[in-house]
Amino acid sequence: MTAAAPEAGTIVSVNTSPKKGQAKVPVASVELAAGLGIEGDAHKGFAHRQVSLLMIEDIETERSRLGAPSAVPLGPGAYAENLTTRGIDLDRLAVGDELVVGSAIRLRVSQIGKECHTKCAVFHLIGDCIMPVRGIFCEVLSGGTVRPGDAVEKR
Repeated sequence: MTAAAPEAGTIVSVNTSPKKGQAKVPVASVELAAGLGIEGDAHKGFAHRQVSLLMIEDIETERSRLGAPSAVPLGPGAYAENLTTRGIDLDRLAVGDELVVGSAIRLRVSQIGKECHTKCAVFHLIGDCIMPVRGIFCEVLSGGTVRPGDAVEKR
């Protein structure tokens, strides 16, 4: 008998950048606006890909796989994700699933992975990017403030 995949975890880091296609920088908190995304982030208002999520476990696996230190420190935000999570298995989510962050923020999974036409800055610096296969994208249904340490769970 196998254990059920975790459907709850925590936010490890919240990350933003002023331009698309570049690594994001961890910040103390972000404000999510319903129907738009993260205030001050380049992807705000970007159709159905308003907020991106990636598991820290995937970042750690990639760091181990690459071995030697890379040109880019591989940590939260390195793959241009907005929310870095721990403990919730994002692979088990499907388009349409909802997540609750903190006590009131609601996100709906709108896309799993993405096609990378132009190869982002991370790809050019380290030769690989896991967002196209490991990342998920969400629409913001109800907004609020997100900070590291907030709970995230499948609704």
